[in-house]
Amino acid sequence: MIPSDENPDRPIPKANTGSALLNFLCNTSTKMVQFERRFDPWIRPAFDATFRDPMAQLVTALINSRRSNDGLGIAEERIEPDEEAFLDSIVSSFQSQMRGLWKPGKFERGGNTKTHGIVRGEFIIHDKLPENFRRGIYATPRSYPAWVRFSGPGPYITPDIDDVGFMSISVKLMDVPGQKLADDEKFTQDMFGVSPPTFVTPDTRANAQLQIQSGKNAQILYFVNLHDSHVLDLIMQGLWIKTQSSPFEAPYFSDVPYLMGEGQAMEYSFWPKSNRKTRIPNLPFRPPDNYLRNAMVASLTSGDVEFDVRVQMQTDAFLMPIENAGVLWPEKLSPRVSVATLRLPRQTFDYPAQLEFARVLSYNPWHSITEHRPLGNQGRARRRMYAELAQLRQSMNGVTHYEPTGNERFD
Repeated sequence: MIPSDENPDRPIPKANTGSALLNFLCNTSTKMVQFERRFDPWIRPAFDATFRDPMAQLVTALINSRRSNDGLGIAEERIEPDEEAFLDSIVSSFQSQMRGLWKPGKFERGGNTKTHGIVRGEFIIHDKLPENFRRGIYATPRSYPAWVRFSGPGPYITPDIDDVGFMSISVKLMDVPGQKLADDEKFTQDMFGVSPPTFVTPDTRANAQLQIQSGKNAQILYFVNLHDSHVLDLIMQGLWIKTQSSPFEAPYFSDVPYLMGEGQAMEYSFWPKSNRKTRIPNLPFRPPDNYLRNAMVASLTSGDVEFDVRVQMQTDAFLMPIENAGVLWPEKLSPRVSVATLRLPRQTFDYPAQLEFARVLSYNPWHSITEHRPLGNQGRARRRMYAELAQLRQSMNGVTHYEPTGNERFD
């Protein structure tokens, strides 16, 4: 079901670099990726089983070989003097692109744009966790109600088969006690994940460059160019982006670190407990534009869906950096430990009003208690970036900021 006022899917816009040659290269690379997506499900399982992890280790080693040791300790940050300038550029790029893409009343998010669905959840903290894991929301075994949004990449809303091949999850826990870092919500704790285990850019300087190219619909020129190339980051992303079968069938990674109480840092992830893989209809021809939402509907019509929530503690300040989100933290140094279960009970969620509700909500990692403060330059940037972009979206849609309670009903 698609709400009558939902922005329709449309093709990715053509590149607009000012150069006919560069436009051709960008548009051709997009078409090549979209063509590969039609055959990816027959190729990817064998590739992942054989090559993905060894290649990820090699690429990570190459990335680390180019990094200098900044001398930071565990959970220690370093604020650079030009961070605010890069953040200004990022926010400006997003705002300009959003104003160019969306009409008042139908403004969407600048990133993680397409809503596959927003569903009710329950975040259940496990008992008998290791002592150093019992911090913040993990200190006591209990359950938190949650609103969980699953989305596509953005900044566009495209048919699912034509997006770049990754998904995201946003989890808003409610009834969370304690002093919050942002004052616009009093009882929430927001969590985020994307399907690649490293962030698309290592830092805000690179993020500012990516958003400038995104405004030209030429993101590939950020990764591949003659001046400041990010080929290794492109390879790392390419190891995980693929033709997705369902938002419930992929792991999601925080990619950026957070405090785990005073003096400890962590990254977290969400892992589907079921090994089920939904068949993508009509491949290698065109699937329905919203086949990912359809897969969610089918799953939650037949039963519950669960994710295992895992935490990976920082144990090596260089190999598990705070200020570089493009480095994969090695599990051999710090395994991911199961700390909670995200349970999505059987439900109907594709009501038009419920999908519209997703546009009203504002997720921000600084909707957080102090024990889980975002760390690193990307985490610091998100405080103002997410707030200002949410304010633009809400003002253009004529809605005010809303903090949910979990008692909302749409049926």
